[in-house]
Amino acid sequence: MYQAKAYSAASATSPLASTKIPRRDTTDRDVQIEILFCGICHSDLHSVRNEWSSIMPTVYPIVPGHEIVGRVTKVGSAVTKFKPGDLAGVGCLVDADHTCPHCRDGLEQLCPNQTLTFNSPDKHLGGVTYGGYSESIVVDEGFVLHLPANLNLAGVAPLLCAGITTYSPIRRWGDLRGKKVGVVGLGGLGHMGVKFARAFGAHVVVFTTSPGKKEDALRLGAHEVVVSRQASEMQRQAGSFDFILDTISADHDLNAYLHLLGRDGNLTLVGAPEKPLAVSAFALLFGRKSLSGSIIGGIAETQEMLDFCGQHNITADVEVIPIQKVNEAYERLVKSEVKYRFAIDMASLKSA
Repeated sequence: MYQAKAYSAASATSPLASTKIPRRDTTDRDVQIEILFCGICHSDLHSVRNEWSSIMPTVYPIVPGHEIVGRVTKVGSAVTKFKPGDLAGVGCLVDADHTCPHCRDGLEQLCPNQTLTFNSPDKHLGGVTYGGYSESIVVDEGFVLHLPANLNLAGVAPLLCAGITTYSPIRRWGDLRGKKVGVVGLGGLGHMGVKFARAFGAHVVVFTTSPGKKEDALRLGAHEVVVSRQASEMQRQAGSFDFILDTISADHDLNAYLHLLGRDGNLTLVGAPEKPLAVSAFALLFGRKSLSGSIIGGIAETQEMLDFCGQHNITADVEVIPIQKVNEAYERLVKSEVKYRFAIDMASLKSA
């Protein structure tokens, strides 16, 4: 065991502050990674402030961060896929049971015994796992990912959560070439959805409540932008979509978007509103439409996504910050004052 510099919160009302945390020594299957960048996900903020207490209560102190990119510094004797010096990434998961039907199908994100990168029981050291707001991390080789060497690492970090969260349902829908795809919301998730849908050859339409986001949506790859508060604009799109990706976490009207689907169209939720959303049965019945949800992806699919990004030169749009500005970044995140993700330059931790 060794001590690593990190940033942690001591309670739901405490700011994140410099600390030291234990990290396990590498076992024969482990990869030790020097963390270069860590993205800030909205779930980091929810967890730090214990806003998901009814589902995933936070154990303090908490070190958040599950959008981790870095360089391998050490590997265990049985590791075959990585060597010191390799670029490597770690997403939302660091372990699973490997035996359940989901794991056998490569869907570790659905494993009932998964270990999250932070705030999950740590079978090695006791207590809970600590995330990527740290100078290093030790992870089982099976949950470490290869990174494309041609991409900006700060922009790669959010791919480990925001990227796979949007890639997975878009990819699963099938061949999107020439199909009409909607992306609801242009935030951390939505901007990635636009990039992926465009790269897959779809005709991409962004739905936003903010007219000022039109120019940015077009820059990111959208063919059209619809201001969803304008009823006439929405009506013109009725019945024309094959697939809609809904990234909104605030309360909103799902039926307005179900109305836009064509026959056998699908609306997939990746945003997580706090309260249940009303759904009209008739909006689904007429047109054989479907409503579904999706979270991240398995390890193999996440690697596929990273390789796809390398081939198509896709990264997240990021604002790089030092770790010392993380609390300020959280406040800006609440106000949606970032385009479109924060990435922490972990070199700044050396002076923390």
